[in-house]
Formats: sequence, C-alpha cells, structure tokens
Amino acid sequence: MFNRFKRKSVENTGPKPVRIGNRWAAPMMIACAVIGLAWIVVFYTISNTDHTIPWYSDLGGWNLMIGMGFILAAFGFAMKWE
Repeated sequence: MFNRFKRKSVENTGPKPVRIGNRWAAPMMIACAVIGLAWIVVFYTISNTDHTIPWYSDLGGWNLMIGMGFILAAFGFAMKWE
C-alpha cells in the first residue's frame, strides 16, 4: 500500500573517497622501529669496549642520529597505516 510512496534511492554522483592507507605501511613501520632500536642498542653496547665494526664505529655519535632517524621513519609509516 505504501510502496508507491517510497523515495527512490539517489545515486551518489560525488567522487569516491581516496584511501590513503597502504598494505605495506604496518610491516615497514615495524621494520623501521626494530632496525632503529637495534642500531641504538648496538651503538651503546660496543661504544665502551674494544670491539669495533669498521664503518659503524667510525660514525661515532652519528649512530644515535641514524637510529633515531629509523624510529622517526617508523612514525611516518604509522601515519599511513589504517
């Protein structure tokens, strides 16, 4: 009885929303965080010992900046993750 008074569905003619998330964002976030943490841990572990890694030990204090750079990149990937 009331079926003839129902409104017809209106098609959405606007643009579809764009997905900003990526499937690889979460694995890259975890990988960058682990690499950054491992980089800093190795730096502090071998800094006051006789053990040296040829190119790693030459960087000196920059190792801390490199490790923090990886962790910062992990936060960047976290923003892309949905």
